[in-house]
Amino acid sequence: MSWYRFRPYIPVAVRRRQAEQTARKLAAKGRSLAPVILEGSAISRTFWGKAWCDNLESYSDYENRLPRGRTYVRNGSVIDLQLGSGSIEALVQGSELYKVAIGIGALAPKRWKQFTLVCSGKITNLLDLLQGRLSKDILAGITAQGSGLFPSPKEIKLSCSCPDWADMCKHVAAVLYGVGSRLDESPELFFTLRAVAMEDLIASAGASAAEPFSTAGAGALEGEDLEALFGVEIETGSLAKTKPAQKKSRSRRAGKPAAKKARPAKGPVKAKGTMAEIAPAKKRGGAVAGSVGGKKQRAAAKGGPIAAGKARKRSGAAAKRPAKKSGAGVTRKKGPASRRRRD
Repeated sequence: MSWYRFRPYIPVAVRRRQAEQTARKLAAKGRSLAPVILEGSAISRTFWGKAWCDNLESYSDYENRLPRGRTYVRNGSVIDLQLGSGSIEALVQGSELYKVAIGIGALAPKRWKQFTLVCSGKITNLLDLLQGRLSKDILAGITAQGSGLFPSPKEIKLSCSCPDWADMCKHVAAVLYGVGSRLDESPELFFTLRAVAMEDLIASAGASAAEPFSTAGAGALEGEDLEALFGVEIETGSLAKTKPAQKKSRSRRAGKPAAKKARPAKGPVKAKGTMAEIAPAKKRGGAVAGSVGGKKQRAAAKGGPIAAGKARKRSGAAAKRPAKKSGAGVTRKKGPASRRRRD
């Protein structure tokens, strides 16, 4: 077959069916496959995937071959894609099954160190880094050509087993777009490709946050300067001594017993005085008799049963006596003056 003749066109449905058949045969042989499967027409949706694809399309060396690669990756022709440290290996179903190998140069240590210094204190956690939730200046530094983190054409070595004479064939282009789709699922693989540790960005943030607390300010005043400024003598460690003194004074105050509050009396309040003083005026006569009889009975109880009987009789007799009436009911004796008036 001549190199100047084009191969016959294979419909998309037929190509997809061939890819599925090849994948089943390889799986039956025990090979683990990681195919690129797209949902819809979009190849990538996250920051890292889009930035990878945008970086490829920004170079004129690739612009003529990339459109065919997008068609292949959307058709499911990339049946296996493996990413490692600085290496990409893939299987692409074309008219035959082709092997693609791509080498990605490691990021220069000088450029990586410079980038970590720029990001110092601006990236607080790995989740924000992997999801692309960073400030605009950090995102611009990541995607900058020449000084950013994405590889340039000089750092990419392409290889395919197809008979195409161009370095960037449609199979290689499909694999490179497949990398962008894979970064949507696992953005940490980007740092694996560039052979750098993404934890360095978080470590630099922690180191920069600790610097202001580790060193004293340049304009800090020493003890002698404070003495000259305020005209007082400052003893070393005076602050440390005053704090325990305050604690002691508080403890002494706490040691003093608090004044006891008067507790309310339990039970009914006993009234002072005799029953005759508490009783109402209209019943005072009977109450007095009852109190007198009660006293006599208690006194007789000490003298024995005979004395107790006498006391009961006396108290009964006292109760039967009518009370003396005062006022109009009392008869007055007529004296000699009244006799003279009658006479």
